[in-house]
Amino acid sequence: MLAVLTLDQRGSRVGPDRVPALLERIASLPVAARFARTAGDEVQGVLDSPDALVDLLGGLLRSAQWNVGIGLGEVEQPLPVEAPAGRGEAYLAARAAVTAAKSSPWRLRVVGEPPEARSLETTLWLWAAVLHRRTERGWEVADLAAAGSTYAEIGERLGISQSAVSQRAQAAGIVEERRARELAGWLAARVLTPADPADPGAQGAPS
Repeated sequence: MLAVLTLDQRGSRVGPDRVPALLERIASLPVAARFARTAGDEVQGVLDSPDALVDLLGGLLRSAQWNVGIGLGEVEQPLPVEAPAGRGEAYLAARAAVTAAKSSPWRLRVVGEPPEARSLETTLWLWAAVLHRRTERGWEVADLAAAGSTYAEIGERLGISQSAVSQRAQAAGIVEERRARELAGWLAARVLTPADPADPGAQGAPS
């Protein structure tokens, strides 16, 4: 089972071409088939890593510059070097997903047969809602915390009290975002990683 992502730039007729910058930013991402421009302002890639999928989606949700279609399913083997040359049910699902994304909440849809597809989509919508309400000051704290800084260190760097940092972190939904990211990763792993019947905890939900 693989994830095919079809990304269509929002507002491309009135804005700059963002495809080259996106491809450069994700060039080091581990992929099953490399992301490449399909036509116009659309990009397509194939992922088999839950971590890579969540990392990419985190950036896409933050930027809010793309219609995101995620197709879950099988693809014809062997996979091509560049994703747009591939075929299979996951490609068809990704095409349906990106078309639906243009009129959907947070411009993102997940299409596929796995029962986790709808749950993954719902989790990503909730994650996007948290990010959407975050202010510039909230992002400042969130980015420093994500880099490993403690609230005391963040306060010292920003010239505010540790209590003020905590208040900004709460308003920014840092804990909620972390939980959404963890759940998205768990759901992605259930789809993309075959379950090990010898591991009794393989299907357990994140705590």
